[in-house]
Amino acid sequence: MTEVRTAAARVLALLAERGETLAVAESLTGGLVAAELTSVPGASTAFRGSVTAYATALKRDVLGVDRALLAERGAVDPEVARQMAAGARTALGADWGIATTGVAGPEPQDGRPVGTVFVAVSRPCGGEKVAALRLNGSRAEIRRESVRSVLALLSGELRENARAQDTEQNGGN
Repeated sequence: MTEVRTAAARVLALLAERGETLAVAESLTGGLVAAELTSVPGASTAFRGSVTAYATALKRDVLGVDRALLAERGAVDPEVARQMAAGARTALGADWGIATTGVAGPEPQDGRPVGTVFVAVSRPCGGEKVAALRLNGSRAEIRRESVRSVLALLSGELRENARAQDTEQNGGN
């Protein structure tokens, strides 16, 4: 099992254990995150679905990314990633949302060089976390590393969220 597949299985197991669900919004990864998640047997327990919003208009119209933000900064932006993750969570009725946006190449986009990637997680009780990546390699390598990175970000947020819930349940001790 590959590292990415292992990460996908781990986050799906954590989500299923908690009775929570996940939605995905993808741009540069073009469905690779959803493919990794659905390759895990039993994924349907936690995975709601995905939106591959490759076109900027879809980010706006389907995921609810702010029109002015897209016009001002373009689709490769940390705030766009944040809004994509929140939009996927809302649109697909999931507890958690994750998103990828960036430039896999071969040419720069929106004034951003190849390898500029933003991945984001949207949490059930509000709030998002975005990670900025500067990746090297071929188009395929950049896309693959983006998948690994968004799953790693989600895994970290799930563990952090679980620790916070444990602290609340134990009276802050």
